[in-house]
Amino acid sequence: MLALRAQVAPLQNLKARDGVALVLGNHEMYSGALAWVDEFRRLGLHVLLNAHYIVRRGDATLAVAGVTDHTTGRFIAELACDPQAAIRGEGESADMRVLLAHQPVTAPAAARAGFHLALHGHTHGGQWWPWNHFVRMQQPVVRGLHRFGSMWSYTSVGTGYWGPPKRHFRSEITLLILRPATA
Repeated sequence: MLALRAQVAPLQNLKARDGVALVLGNHEMYSGALAWVDEFRRLGLHVLLNAHYIVRRGDATLAVAGVTDHTTGRFIAELACDPQAAIRGEGESADMRVLLAHQPVTAPAAARAGFHLALHGHTHGGQWWPWNHFVRMQQPVVRGLHRFGSMWSYTSVGTGYWGPPKRHFRSEITLLILRPATA
């Protein structure tokens, strides 16, 4: 636990008006997911395990929801990825519903659950040849902005890499600004 505490310590510097939210990825599943959850929560972060919270601005509401990784059910059956459960309750009637989901393969289920926007990572933008061809067989998108029905989905290539230290695409820190639609 002490090693994990040192690894996540920099995250305590993240600050946001309505809290910092996160979801688990596949690598947390391989390395003791519940210990990660405990440590993230100790730092005051919103760990969204098929759950949401509501942000209010005047009369407008935003549901910030998150699902566990697409692979979670193999490791912790009761926490299997469930976009419908993530928005159930007050979130279903929010003016804007945003889903954090590590893998873009979750996007079609998120659209069916009524989300307006889903944010993903996981693919590393395909990262390197020949992996860039194989990732397209597993994920519906590899990077960028896409539509799934009426829902927008954005997949970031991220800042790091998986496996060999190679990357054919630039690293990315994504800044999204949500604004009300204009007539």
